[in-house]
Amino acid sequence: MSEEEEPGWEVDPDDEWGLAVIATVGRQLKLRREAVGMRAADFAKAVGYSEDMVYKVESGKRIPRPEYLDKADRVLKAGGLIAAMKEDVEKVRYPKKVRALAEVEAKAVEIQLYDPLSVHGLLQTPEYARTLLGMRRPAYAQAEVERFFAARMARKSVFERDPAPELGFVLEEWTLRRPLGGRGLLRRQLEHILEVAQARSVELQVMPMDREEHAGVDGSIELLKFADGSAVGRSPAVANGRPIEEPKQLRILELRYGIIRAQALTPRESTSFIEQLLGAT
Repeated sequence: MSEEEEPGWEVDPDDEWGLAVIATVGRQLKLRREAVGMRAADFAKAVGYSEDMVYKVESGKRIPRPEYLDKADRVLKAGGLIAAMKEDVEKVRYPKKVRALAEVEAKAVEIQLYDPLSVHGLLQTPEYARTLLGMRRPAYAQAEVERFFAARMARKSVFERDPAPELGFVLEEWTLRRPLGGRGLLRRQLEHILEVAQARSVELQVMPMDREEHAGVDGSIELLKFADGSAVGRSPAVANGRPIEEPKQLRILELRYGIIRAQALTPRESTSFIEQLLGAT
């Protein structure tokens, strides 16, 4: 198995918590292997990976995938102690920025989203998401594609919360018409959007291309509100895209998002519009 095919990712050098977790996992793996008197070469053969990969994991330079830890647990007869580390390792797999966003989303009771460039990540099918990641230029390395893909899919857990947060999406018509990845892929994406829109906690609107005024020309908007009345927002046009909590700046985003919603089709009109697009695709 070549290094490019090995089951592991590089650790984000700016992720101090992630670096600490992977260093600890690697150290525990090495101590356990040495405690049973197994050489790295023999362990590598037993788990089916290269000796180089074993050294990288044990030195904290690579994030092991879940299957690596499962195999290590069986080979080293750890009784589940090594496999139990998968939960923390799974979190480190995701980029620090994405992990922080997912943690905030998990606490929100209301999430309002507008993305003028593409179908929002929370609405993307796995096939559509992977296709978009593969189109990035300069291209991501395959390991990076897998890492960002896993992170994007993990964020979808927000739909599984009980009670679910109130979710609002405004989609641009042109993002629903572009046949990225082919018309078959677009059809499945439109079908998925219609399925999500049926949820009681989801309000989905489409911004038609024929609008002569548009409050979203300054870019994307994210607004998250919490049970205690606090909120956080983000937009490239405010505070250089950094998360904001200051009331005055939040009011600007809320005002802009409210106008965007007013300019867009109603949820019922939007559903009918997407059904028409699907029929013509």
